[in-house]
Amino acid sequence: MGREFIGFHIRFRDIARGGIRIVKSGSRAEYEQNRDTIFLENYNLADTQQRKNKDIPEGGAKGTLLLRLRNQDEVREAFVSYIDALLDLLLPRKDVLDLEGRQDILFLGPDERTAELMDFAALYAGRRKYKYWKAFTTGKSPTIGGIPHDMFGMTTAGVHEYVLAVLEKLGLKEEALTKVQTGGPDGDLGSNEILMSKDRTIAVVDGSGVLYDPKGLNREELARLARERVMVDRFDRKLLSKNGFYVGVKDRDARLPDGTVVHNGEVFRNTFHFNPLAKADLFVPCGGRPGAVNITNWRQLLDEQGKPKFRVIVEGANLFITEDARLRLEEHGVVLVKDASANKGGVTSSSLEVYASLALSDEEFQKHMVVGADGKISAFRKRYVEQILAIIRANARAEFELMWREHQAHQVPLALLSNRISERINATADAMAASALVKDFKLRRKVLTQCTPAALLELVGIENIMARVPENYLDALVATTVATRFIYGRGLAANEVDFYGFIAELERSA
Repeated sequence: MGREFIGFHIRFRDIARGGIRIVKSGSRAEYEQNRDTIFLENYNLADTQQRKNKDIPEGGAKGTLLLRLRNQDEVREAFVSYIDALLDLLLPRKDVLDLEGRQDILFLGPDERTAELMDFAALYAGRRKYKYWKAFTTGKSPTIGGIPHDMFGMTTAGVHEYVLAVLEKLGLKEEALTKVQTGGPDGDLGSNEILMSKDRTIAVVDGSGVLYDPKGLNREELARLARERVMVDRFDRKLLSKNGFYVGVKDRDARLPDGTVVHNGEVFRNTFHFNPLAKADLFVPCGGRPGAVNITNWRQLLDEQGKPKFRVIVEGANLFITEDARLRLEEHGVVLVKDASANKGGVTSSSLEVYASLALSDEEFQKHMVVGADGKISAFRKRYVEQILAIIRANARAEFELMWREHQAHQVPLALLSNRISERINATADAMAASALVKDFKLRRKVLTQCTPAALLELVGIENIMARVPENYLDALVATTVATRFIYGRGLAANEVDFYGFIAELERSA
């Protein structure tokens, strides 16, 4: 707790990573509601992060800061106090007896209202002599060696790979589809979804309001907004068809082309995904508050005949749909990929940013990861980013193919399969990390050689990686790599005998 905020940090493993979110309140009633739910929201976000982190060595974590009602404008001050407190706990102190004898390593990522503060946190950790300051935060500016998710579309790369994978299974062409999207061109997910996709987008909902055109919004204009990172209120209205419209959150008693009167633009924006006009082949939530679709309102995503308004939903935004609502929608025929699977690309990028920060010396990091004032980018950095994107897409495909096989074979909802895959991988990784196998030198070297991006392996060498990266981090990396490859490759029905055979194959090839 601080003067400006009430804060929490929850993690599921000793080595963990997750975003830090700052929550603001517009009124006393909203503040009291946020105060009552902030810990639960934090726990649910960390739990989702734990499942999402199944492909990486770091366990799930999340931090939340609820600004006190009188301190709504003190975002930076609250964040500084929060980071100071975390470092107090992480840094060793001579006057504190450590009875556990283990090293806690936290990595923080950007989330709501903290993206611009990642640079400060890393540099401040360096000033406080935190050994792993270069890796303390992810999503940093390129000028201090970071790999921002939004710049390269890391999270969206995974989300869109799921979209393409689903469409392939259903025999659909992306260019022929209609789509509704929440989260606009001013945000990370929203802007990159616009730039990566080729569908006919009929609606984009963002902080400014609702932009809609049944004939499809002009893609060139959407792309312009996405590149400029501005909201849909900047869309050139002359490019809308006669039935298209924009309704801003401040609009009152606005009349739509069909004669409908919108009495409150903010309410219209918040609930537009339930509106009959919001009917399309594909729905990709890239923004919105947690629980926007829940057990009390999910039926509003059905039309008058009780059929789903959206054939496919790929949940880019965290917790946009509650689990019980997901299951009901799947029962009614929606192909739904939940957040913990769909948007895990960002955490993969962050983890590989951490890995490079730990493996490179300060001199190597400065030379190969930092983008100088002249804007010059090293060949290593360019190649490393490309390899991160390839890994994100490969992981998305691997998980989807397993989910689809299991779904087709046993008719288990995809939402439950996503959970089961995460649980199996995490349980296998935990068991592997606790066993002697993770310390087997030949196996360890083989696995690290396989999972390390070629650019990093060639620059640093496996010996330096094994010497420089913290041992418990390497333990987690080896365990997670073995677990993901085993479960994705052998399936959920694989047992202990199958695992023995899998390890035997690895050892023979080592």
